[in-house]
Amino acid sequence: MEKNKIVQLGQENIPEAWYNVLPDLPVPLKPPLHPQTKEPVGPEDLAPLFPMGLIEQEVSPDNYIDIPGEVIDIYRIWRPTPLVRAYQLEKRLQTPAKIFFKNEGVSPAGSHKGNTSVAQAYYNKKEGVKKLCTETGAGQWGSALAMGCKFFDLELQVFMVRSSFQQKPYRRVLMETWGATVDPSPSDKTETGRRIQEEDPDTPGSLGIAISEAIDMVIQERGTAKYSLGSVLNHVLLHQTVIGQEAKAAFELIDEYPNVVIGCCGGGSNLGGTALPFVKDVIAGKDIRLIAVEPTSCPTLTSGKYEYDLGDTAGFTPLILMYTLGHNFVPPPSHAGGLRYHGDSPIISLLVKEGLMEAVAYHQVEVFEAAVLFAQTEGYVPAPETAHAIKAVIDEAIRCRESGEGKTIFFNFSGHGLLDLAAYDEYLSGALSDV
Repeated sequence: MEKNKIVQLGQENIPEAWYNVLPDLPVPLKPPLHPQTKEPVGPEDLAPLFPMGLIEQEVSPDNYIDIPGEVIDIYRIWRPTPLVRAYQLEKRLQTPAKIFFKNEGVSPAGSHKGNTSVAQAYYNKKEGVKKLCTETGAGQWGSALAMGCKFFDLELQVFMVRSSFQQKPYRRVLMETWGATVDPSPSDKTETGRRIQEEDPDTPGSLGIAISEAIDMVIQERGTAKYSLGSVLNHVLLHQTVIGQEAKAAFELIDEYPNVVIGCCGGGSNLGGTALPFVKDVIAGKDIRLIAVEPTSCPTLTSGKYEYDLGDTAGFTPLILMYTLGHNFVPPPSHAGGLRYHGDSPIISLLVKEGLMEAVAYHQVEVFEAAVLFAQTEGYVPAPETAHAIKAVIDEAIRCRESGEGKTIFFNFSGHGLLDLAAYDEYLSGALSDV
């Protein structure tokens, strides 16, 4: 008989503080640089974009940062999320490995993104901001921020990458249901969008372009609007550490510990939130590997350069030291729109650079093959982004079968794919191809 299929912590186990990995990194992060002067940026440089509460978190030396009560109250809608043992997948793979996943798809927005969207909306509201502007790839971030803004009565403008805007209409509907205004990017609403459309009318868009449009609009509406980012930056990964902290508590409850921690990686938010609470264990020499999974169509960690680069296409953002494919890189359209970013979190990039985290890349068709296997064994239909992590999990489990090692594999089920069924239809009909 299966035991411990689901480990469900009580609401008293919701973390009361976010874990800040910065003091525990093996070497300090290099500071972001001003795009014109190339000097380190200060709080005054970031203040036009972000509220001071988030700027302070970006560089905080504190190992733990208290979560405001108003944020925890909203977290209680879906947190703690369950830790699930994937018995049926284990049986299908005939592996001695134990496979566990944290189901972040149970949130109202269907993904992990609410962990930071609620926090960011709170800090902006607290400082009197009326409107937020943001980008979104596949729509998970835009959906979560639309929900967070509605909780705190903020207006939201979303620039959705054009290819995903066309592929995923119900993500747009979800954002609009929560009151957001959504435009395909590049759009006609900003000078940046109009210029890029003139240069390339058929562009599929990119997260770099959409970020530029969001910041462009903040500049237009200086004084009333701020910018909100769903990944990459330190404070975003900080908010996501509720995932890894809850996972560690759940594993302790059943006297287990993961040997492999896996997450898909676009900018690094769900991967960071899952893996960062385990970084000290890696540094201490514990038997644990951290694995980032990305698409071969946008292979930032596996093929990019570790160097300073802009975070957006138009050059509004600071220069960030990260693995990058170049800020002008426009990935081909894929169904994993949330993984189509040219750069990666400075924290994730540093961990890979220092050998504390591994990175692998997969093609689109094999990823959907893994997603369907997971759906047919565990029942949950994963988002295309999440399916990248599942592909890596399956490969690790097969290696355990071949070697006879009974390792414990843990991954973040970062979001469900119920609004991505057009992608599954394309795969099941045989029309899906690698990009």
